[in-house]
Amino acid sequence: MSAQVWPPISHERLIKEEEDSLAAELEWLLEALQEALPSLKSGLEECLALLTPQEPGTTLALSTHRSETIKGFVTRVGTRIVKGLSALLTFLNQALDIIDISTWTGDPKNGSFISGQLRLLGDIINEAKAIMKGGEEVVGGKWWEDDFNGDETDLNLPPFPTLSPHITLTPSSLLLTIRTLVPSPSASAPSTNGTSTPSSTSGPSLTGLSLRTRLTQILAPIPVPTHDEADRTFLYRGAEVKVRDKVRVEAQDPSLMAVGAKLSAVGREVEGWRGRMAIVMGEEM
Repeated sequence: MSAQVWPPISHERLIKEEEDSLAAELEWLLEALQEALPSLKSGLEECLALLTPQEPGTTLALSTHRSETIKGFVTRVGTRIVKGLSALLTFLNQALDIIDISTWTGDPKNGSFISGQLRLLGDIINEAKAIMKGGEEVVGGKWWEDDFNGDETDLNLPPFPTLSPHITLTPSSLLLTIRTLVPSPSASAPSTNGTSTPSSTSGPSLTGLSLRTRLTQILAPIPVPTHDEADRTFLYRGAEVKVRDKVRVEAQDPSLMAVGAKLSAVGREVEGWRGRMAIVMGEEM
């Protein structure tokens, strides 16, 4: 089934009428978008306010459920505590700049310009949402590179890497992961028979206490790590290490939950406007 124009008109005039109709629709769409931009800006500003440092901050419980493995709390003041939050703050500021440019600096009636700004705004919001999800690929996600140091925490960690606390983001909470580390077997120099070279040429003591200790070490089963990093080797503070134990605990953060919800809503709205602009202008998303 097809539609026809009556009375019939020439093909050239039909093309001209279609172009005029699309131009009028694009003009209306650009005007409607200008009315919607303040709402998008307001949503981003609310996200920014939730991440702005305000004393005394937000105190969150960090304790494992039904066990005494980890018990404590953490205080988040704005973007301090998690490095990824600083990157999130940067993306939010960039998104606000794009809205201001689209409203005041650029040509709000130029379809190509506004379409490009919407595409850039959508990409930045997606980057911000990716940081909220966490993972190794985002800023601060690689614990072996972005570990605690003296400028960021009051923890007195030993000089040799035996304990590694790391805090990162999940969509609605802070995630604390504590790892106990051991030297990687590959860091020891192998001898000709495949065993590690001893540090001393003197033989082991055969006193009763020493003998019982060695028998216990030989006969006792060696615990096999069951976490997802058991087979990986990391370069941590200049030493090759493996993760022996790994404990994770989450702290629900109401502010992060609100930021995630508002950011998702703004992202959906931007994607909707991008889709409308693409249809009218004949572009691909």
